[in-house]
Amino acid sequence: MKNTKCSVVVLLLIAVLSPLFAAGTKESAVSDPLAALKAKGYLSVGCKVDVPSFGYKNINTGEIEGFEIDLAKAVAKRIFGDENAIKLTPVTAKTRGPLLDTGELDMVAATFTVTEERRKSWDFSTIYYVDAVAVMVKKASPYAVFSDLAGKTIGVAQSATTKKSLEAGAAEAGITLKFNEFATYPEIKVALDSGRVDAFSVDFAILNGYMEDSTKLLTERFAKQDYGIAVKKGNTALLEAVNATIADLEATGHMSSMLTAWGLR
Repeated sequence: MKNTKCSVVVLLLIAVLSPLFAAGTKESAVSDPLAALKAKGYLSVGCKVDVPSFGYKNINTGEIEGFEIDLAKAVAKRIFGDENAIKLTPVTAKTRGPLLDTGELDMVAATFTVTEERRKSWDFSTIYYVDAVAVMVKKASPYAVFSDLAGKTIGVAQSATTKKSLEAGAAEAGITLKFNEFATYPEIKVALDSGRVDAFSVDFAILNGYMEDSTKLLTERFAKQDYGIAVKKGNTALLEAVNATIADLEATGHMSSMLTAWGLR
């Protein structure tokens, strides 16, 4: 009889306290919109591994390093108090968006140019770097200015904004161009060296990482490229944390120091 009474009391306590615990959980989630991310314990970041100074795999250490990696670490430090609470996943211009959509990545810091069309699919941070599309050719080639490339084949990255930018530039110059799209920048550089394409085009800062004694950049620049960190559409809490991180880095001068350290000033 005594055990029965105890069981009834326990059940009554559970019935009374359960709503209170549930309310507390909801209140905690509301007060900390990043709770789920913190529970996971790390930030999943899509980054480049073939862009010197931005995101590049160091062949000596095996580590991925660069300005955007440091930026991602700063976001992780703000959220977790630990800059190493990140998991880096290599992405290309073609894969970074889909990996955000599936939830495999929390954010992408990968020379991601912000456009109005892309804003329809993902949310972007405030701009942290501004560049422009440039064109690389072999020094031994006869190409001195952009118009010399009339009818020639340009190597560009898949799903990048480069092709559209050059098409607009070509229309303005009164010429036509051919394009060959590749998955990675090293592939385009190899294609240029082997003569399979006549030029290699992407943003200036990216091309600068592939410069050699045998190559040169044409003087023309096309279409301003604004880089931002991308998050899944509607992930307001993470976006606010990213923007706050960028604002702090700008205000304290750390952003300038980071850019200088990676030769991006």
